[in-house]
Amino acid sequence: MRFGLSYHHQLPRPWAEDSEERLLKESLEQIELADRIGIDCVWATEHHFLEEYSHGSAPEVFLAAAAARTKNIRLGHGIVSLPPAVNPPARVAERLATLDLISGGRVEFGSGQGSSQLELGAFNVDRATKREQWREALGVIVRLLTETPFTGHKGQWIDMPPRNLVPKPKQKPHPPLWVACSVRETIETAARNGLGALSFSFASPEQAKERADAYYAIINSEECVPAGLSVNPNFAVVMPLMCHHDEETAVDRGLEGAHFFAYTLMHYFVFGQHHPGTTDIWQTFQQTKEAMGFTRDPAPIDPSAEPDPMAQQMIDQLTALRRGIGTPDQITAMLTEYEAAGVDQVVFQVQLGKTKHEHVMESLQLFADEVLPRFVEGREEREAAKRERLSVPVKEALARVEPASVDVSDYVIGNELSTS
Repeated sequence: MRFGLSYHHQLPRPWAEDSEERLLKESLEQIELADRIGIDCVWATEHHFLEEYSHGSAPEVFLAAAAARTKNIRLGHGIVSLPPAVNPPARVAERLATLDLISGGRVEFGSGQGSSQLELGAFNVDRATKREQWREALGVIVRLLTETPFTGHKGQWIDMPPRNLVPKPKQKPHPPLWVACSVRETIETAARNGLGALSFSFASPEQAKERADAYYAIINSEECVPAGLSVNPNFAVVMPLMCHHDEETAVDRGLEGAHFFAYTLMHYFVFGQHHPGTTDIWQTFQQTKEAMGFTRDPAPIDPSAEPDPMAQQMIDQLTALRRGIGTPDQITAMLTEYEAAGVDQVVFQVQLGKTKHEHVMESLQLFADEVLPRFVEGREEREAAKRERLSVPVKEALARVEPASVDVSDYVIGNELSTS
């Protein structure tokens, strides 16, 4: 099992003049440490206009800065929003290829449809068609990265003439492809397209096993028809992380940030009424967190009461937010369960709410010293066995990809001098 860090760049109010600058610089310091201690990947989200929840609107710039400061850690887009009104396919491909060259071939390309109405509405993206837009855009981006020249595309959402994209990425045929997943349906979509599944829900080990089993069942079946020219069979889950020798200290340092992350997620995606530039989510969170169950120890459900699935789900979600917060032994035991469930990568969210930078750094170092070695030992052999086990299904899946057959050898672009 491998490990990553995910950055939303959360920034609760109130803000100082240098708050965003300090946030980005501290995040880069954390990634430098992660590179030195052996964390495998850093994932940068892309969100727009989501105040306090995510100030990560330009992940390609942030990841380029991370590339310049690191040597080994992989640089993941988790994710690029692919509706063409948000990111034109040619621009996505150009940025990916350039970052892949700058970093020496360390890019992981995660993509998604976009979700919150606050974001989609700003770019006039129709929620009803965002999945179709994502799928068409992904196919065009793969072709731009791999065809010489790109032979053109005329579809429902994208119309682009033949061109030769430069530069091309270092990794061949292209960087590994992933897709954002939140429910089992999208995880299965990832498998059908031969994509790595970035499962952004806080799944229990039992839920993770169910989803990983479903994912790999499709990877091994005739349903898998890759969206790219390679298959990336990987299933990842996310969770907060705060590691300390004393459990109570870990909870003191990490739990409120995890709770704030969940609260802001609900604010933007479930129940929030947002006034751009003025809504103070942190203040509202402080006023309502106890009533919503965001407490140190969630109240247990009365066993004599009528079963309430919604209440149980809420307790499960609150419990999940605490799962990666604890001592090295507790975190090791927890991760062993995910490893047994078939999870390939655990992505930790460390920069949450008002969690202090120095506490994140201490937590990462302790994780590296006392937890990481347990999962590194023998990993290469296990991954080699996995590649061998999947070699035939992957080969068969790639054989289902229809090759491009458009001849553009006679296509010529005229040169016309402007007189203006």
